Amino acid sequence: MFTGIITAKGRVRSITGTDIVRFEIEAPYDANTIDMGASIAHAGACLTVVEKENTAKGCWYAVDVSPETLRLTTLGDLGEGSAVNLERALAMGEELGGHLVTGHVDGVGEVVDRRDEGEWVVFTIRPPAELNKYIAKKGSVTVDGVSLTVNDVTRETFDLMIIPHTAEVTTLGQLQKAARVNLEVDLMARYAARLNEFSEDQA
Repeated sequence: MFTGIITAKGRVRSITGTDIVRFEIEAPYDANTIDMGASIAHAGACLTVVEKENTAKGCWYAVDVSPETLRLTTLGDLGEGSAVNLERALAMGEELGGHLVTGHVDGVGEVVDRRDEGEWVVFTIRPPAELNKYIAKKGSVTVDGVSLTVNDVTRETFDLMIIPHTAEVTTLGQLQKAARVNLEVDLMARYAARLNEFSEDQA
């Protein structure tokens, strides 16, 4: 499990392979604190560490990405040198600063508008139609791994306001119109919608 609070902005060091694609990620972590097989969220997608090594500026580690993950997320859009939001898995007893996030991307949305309002950035995002029912005003949503509060919703889009700190320490500040983003809807919203469907089926 994760919280949607980004702990580092990593960089793609290399991408190799065709069937199973291996990403090497540079990060400001101590490799000694990362267990082999540990889960780290990359732009919201949970991946498993299969190799690691310390460097002068932190470490690099490798994760293997399946064709399905590349197809269903934006990870396939990344290239060598791309920045990527990173979050290490939540440990029991740690502060839950965002909301509960599984690291399983529900769909890919599109940035249909970006407005810079003073130091704030306002994004309008169009999610896949099947995710609309899970996104509510003042509810939570994860965008490229970042836990955010929904400011407004329409039948087809939702708005987010990004504070300067979030824009600086994550990749969200680089997003422009037409960018694709990984989305994970709120876990509680998903269960509430399922309970409502079950109640309607039983009526």
